[in-house]
Amino acid sequence: MKKAVYCIAQDMQQAELIVDRLKLAGFSNNDISVLFPDKSGTQDFAHEKHTKAPEGATIGGGAGMSVGAILGWLAGIGSLAIPGVGPLIAAGPIMGALGGAAVGAAAGSLTGALIGMGIPEYEAKRYEGKIKGGNALISVHTESSEARDKAKDIFEQANAEDISTSGETTVKT
Repeated sequence: MKKAVYCIAQDMQQAELIVDRLKLAGFSNNDISVLFPDKSGTQDFAHEKHTKAPEGATIGGGAGMSVGAILGWLAGIGSLAIPGVGPLIAAGPIMGALGGAAVGAAAGSLTGALIGMGIPEYEAKRYEGKIKGGNALISVHTESSEARDKAKDIFEQANAEDISTSGETTVKT
């Protein structure tokens, strides 16, 4: 059964460090997701969706956001707005889930979308609060307990917070 391992990075530097370590450990860019607030203050990049890493990195930089090359490596980088949370930058499988049925079913709330992705409600609420506070949510989709352990070790070594594992729910878009 496919499961995801989640953590909170306190800032973008820590998020990039974690993503770089996940990449070096052999995780695919299609299995890593990052979600963080768009603090750029510009609307230049709202509602755009990009699936090519170089374009994603360029668009992120062009929006006044310091989305470095490490996060630009991830698939599906783009921007979206969720009522009550504001503008967000998302990369990886979480982009499709947040832009699809999960958000609609949850009346547009981030907590509801995270619950729809298989995260328990109490954790989803905590993650939403952390994201609103400027932190980044990182998730890694895994197929084996060895991969989950490897991801958890990387999160722990990078001093990430709120590390947890949950089963995944398939989101139909």
